[in-house]
Amino acid sequence: MGADPTCRRRASNKGLTPARSGGETAMNGVRYLILLLAALLPASAYAADPEVEAFYKGRQIRLITGSSAGAGFDLYGRMVARHLTRFIPGKPQIIPGNLPGAGSMRAVQSLRAEAKDGSYIVLFNPGQIMATVLTPALYANFKFTEVAFLGSASAEIRTCFAWHKTGVKTLADLLKREQFATGHTGTGAATYIDAAIIKNVLGAKLKQITGYPGLTEQRVAVERGELDGDCGPYASIPPDWISDGKAHVLVRISKAFDAATEKYPWVGASASPEQQKLIELVLFYHEMFRPFIVSREVPAPRLAALRDAFWQMVQDKEFSEDAQRQGREVVSPMKWDDAERIVDEVYRTPADVVAKAAAIIK
Repeated sequence: MGADPTCRRRASNKGLTPARSGGETAMNGVRYLILLLAALLPASAYAADPEVEAFYKGRQIRLITGSSAGAGFDLYGRMVARHLTRFIPGKPQIIPGNLPGAGSMRAVQSLRAEAKDGSYIVLFNPGQIMATVLTPALYANFKFTEVAFLGSASAEIRTCFAWHKTGVKTLADLLKREQFATGHTGTGAATYIDAAIIKNVLGAKLKQITGYPGLTEQRVAVERGELDGDCGPYASIPPDWISDGKAHVLVRISKAFDAATEKYPWVGASASPEQQKLIELVLFYHEMFRPFIVSREVPAPRLAALRDAFWQMVQDKEFSEDAQRQGREVVSPMKWDDAERIVDEVYRTPADVVAKAAAIIK
């Protein structure tokens, strides 16, 4: 879904008709050269606004992740904090932090109270977008069209697994269980939606327990036996859990896969065509799984600079290498305009389709 990262501005020949005098002809040539160079420059050249650079120079930006420390979202947030500064005019210091709660909606809502000058960024769980569509009353009719997207750092490959002590090794084993407990931050969290589809479409008898601050606490609960397994990013499963046979991956929730996850069945493989379409609707956010947002009130030049900086960062070799070292591959990053277009389309979903979608993830 990534758009062309180069500047879309193109020089026009209008008004550049050669003049009769030699001086005027030379001046027009200079003007034409300036316009031509401007058309070829990357978008970052336009972000280097003197006011923007002056604002960010020596300033601190707070980058808040809506989940607890140590989990996948937190690692992405801290990784972006390390690299984004290199592309923002003035190179401000970026301070990462956490504000878990309500499936990351606490962090999203904090945009209303915090600085709206371009010095406050939030990374949230995109499952909340669909939650506000399906149950708007629970979110005071808040819509994600009310915030400004910087873009998404990566798409996501998601799976569900069972702890080895449960004896569940395959999806067929899970469907035979009388009860299987999974943990989640809230009902709108991506992990909750993942598990709910297994419960409502495939018929698994899941007990979904909410209230965990994040995946870090959920993993501890799995080890303690409080939870039988969990859903979430495949990359967030500790590698030794897979290699040592402590975690058995049962099903792939996302349609996207790689060499390591191709062998796991997709959750919609045995569903009806209508159910498959509904699954794809409610799981659209897998395409934009690391979304960064700011207040809509951020001044336009600063917002443009942040968006441009973000897009440069996700294409940067140093950023990608850092992600690989942490087992966090950068998969199909998304520009802000694509993210906002998709979100807008989701909010336009017909009411009858929304009602059917709600039924499969309740």
